Amino acid sequence: MKTEPDDTRSLYLEAIETLTRLLAEASAAADPEPTAMNLATVAADGRVSSRIVLLKQLDDDGLQFFTNYESAKAGQLDAHAQAAVSFHWKTLRDQVQVRVEGQVEKLDAALSDAYFATRPRLSQIGAWASLQSQELPGREVFDARVAEFEQRFAGVEVPRPPHWGGYRLRPDLFEFWYGAQFRLHERQRYELHDDVWIRHLLFP
Repeated sequence: MKTEPDDTRSLYLEAIETLTRLLAEASAAADPEPTAMNLATVAADGRVSSRIVLLKQLDDDGLQFFTNYESAKAGQLDAHAQAAVSFHWKTLRDQVQVRVEGQVEKLDAALSDAYFATRPRLSQIGAWASLQSQELPGREVFDARVAEFEQRFAGVEVPRPPHWGGYRLRPDLFEFWYGAQFRLHERQRYELHDDVWIRHLLFP
C-alpha cells in the first residue's frame, strides 16, 4: 500500500532512525565492529564484488564511507553507480541484519578533507603509500613506500591524497531482518517507488 506524498519523507526518516538506533544498540551490545558493512558493487562486465568497509557517517542524506578512488571498488562504482550494503550483528537481540541499496556519489572534497584530518597519522600515510588493488611484488615494497611518505611529510600535517575520498550511498531501499527462533524471522522493507516511499512486511 502506497503512502500519501506528504508521508513519504517521514517513512524514509523512520528507516534512517531505525538504522541509527540499531547501530547504537549494536555498539552497546559490544559488537566488535558495529559499523562494519558488506559493500557490493558491479563491474562494467556485470561481475559482482563485495568487501567489508566501515560506515563513517549516517544522516538524512544517506550513508558515507571512504576509500581510494583508484581502487577496484571505485572503478566499479564509476562504471555502475549503484551499490548495496548489509550489516549483520550477531550480538544484537536474536541477530539483526540490515540491507540498504541505492545510488552512490562522491562526496564533496571539503567533506573528504574533514574526515581525513581525523584519521590517525599512520592511516593518513597509508592512504598515500598504498596503490590499492594493484599487484604488490612484496611486502617490503609497501613498507618502503610508507617510509618514503613518512619522510616526505615529516614535521607537517598530512594532506588528503587527491585519489582518496568519500562516497555517499543515497538509499532507495532498506530491509530490516530481525532473527527469531525456529527461523520465524521478521522482515520489514522500506522502498522508493515512483518517488514515493512505501513500507511492507516480507515472509521470512
